[in-house]
Amino acid sequence: MLRPKIPTNPTPAGHHTPPVVVEPTAVVPSAQVPPPAPVAPAPSRLTAQLTPGTALALVGGGTAVVLVVGAVLVSMLLAVAITGASVAVCVLVIRFLVYADAKRR
Repeated sequence: MLRPKIPTNPTPAGHHTPPVVVEPTAVVPSAQVPPPAPVAPAPSRLTAQLTPGTALALVGGGTAVVLVVGAVLVSMLLAVAITGASVAVCVLVIRFLVYADAKRR
């Protein structure tokens, strides 16, 4: 029941048409055309010049991005930690109030 059924591919038993025989034709040479003039290949893409100033700018930009992303992630982690601590304090206060109220009765 849970086994997949693999379809079988029976051998074709329909009508077969015989293959068409292609007879070769004679090639007749035409008037000679001069070959086209060679064209200089265009560069496929632009090359980037990496000077020391550009390398320094790339390193500075990458460092700035890493610092900004790190600051954002640390601030999000701190926000989650502060939220968790405040929820834990609220739970303790509410539990104490409920327990104190039940003890008085």
